Amino acid sequence: MKMKPSTTEEHDMENGKLVKDKERTPRNGRVVNVPNQALLSGLAYCFSSCGMILVNKFVLSSYDFNAGISLMLYQNLISVAIVSVLSLLGLVSTEPLTWRLIKVWLPVNVIFVGMLITSMFSLKYINVAMVTVLKNVTNVITALGEMYLFKKHHDGRVWAALFLMIISAITGGITDLSFNAVGYAWQTLNCFLTASYSLTLRRVMDTAKQFTKSGNLNEFSMVLLNNTLSLPLGIFLIVVFNEVDYLLTTPLLRLPSFWLVMTFSGILGLAISFTSMWFLHQTGATTYSLVGSLNKIPLSFAGILLFKVPTSLENSASIFFGLLAGVFFARAKIRERSQS
Repeated sequence: MKMKPSTTEEHDMENGKLVKDKERTPRNGRVVNVPNQALLSGLAYCFSSCGMILVNKFVLSSYDFNAGISLMLYQNLISVAIVSVLSLLGLVSTEPLTWRLIKVWLPVNVIFVGMLITSMFSLKYINVAMVTVLKNVTNVITALGEMYLFKKHHDGRVWAALFLMIISAITGGITDLSFNAVGYAWQTLNCFLTASYSLTLRRVMDTAKQFTKSGNLNEFSMVLLNNTLSLPLGIFLIVVFNEVDYLLTTPLLRLPSFWLVMTFSGILGLAISFTSMWFLHQTGATTYSLVGSLNKIPLSFAGILLFKVPTSLENSASIFFGLLAGVFFARAKIRERSQS
């Protein structure tokens, strides 16, 4: 199978989703008249995406929970349960999980699980602001992958923004007062897996659609498919990484407040999928990508303040420089897309 370039698709690197550069309409054709839906959907998307990272950081660092794979498994289980209930109630439509569809999707799901796990591990050791800046490296890897795999060429502004991202990541790491080599290693691996996921998703989605009942694969079906397939793989990895002994001895699992926070993180994870669809439908891919980049600025500073991260003027400047590079990249991609 040849991999063909796609000129109308953008990636939400933060969540590993493919975003079509067109407005999506509800499958049932009904529109709910809610005033200021664009504003409400934007705020909901920003809250859920920021909240997910901050809550995960709180669970892993403040609670000192040393079972990141188990946290991922629990969050994915919540997503499966909620989407399944909504599907049974007829509120959302999902494709049946056939064996042929599972076989096609399994390779990309392995990358998806690896992406989530490495994100958990890196977030435990690195502060939120630096994770946000280092995630920009994903865009560089993806751009190179698009060039070599899909023969897609980017203009000078895009490459300039990517160069700024690399500089900010390097200077941020050098000036990071809480530098942790293990965390940076996990985050580097996460960047490669996230880029691989988004690049692989293009090819697999087209193939997967051939094995669905409707000939399409909507966001809810992707959420159900990805999270369902991740459960047995997650259980296997929990055994491999020997998290079972830790789970049997940790007193955290006897705290109702801890279960409440973990459940909330799972709901936020699913909320990102729902709110991103809602926001994209109300605004379009251009506003969606730009807001996604701007959203990282308050997230980074919230992470520094909430978790009392030791920082310096040089490190803060590197972080802010990296965040601005992300906004510059989003604007460059918007201009590139409008000219193509």
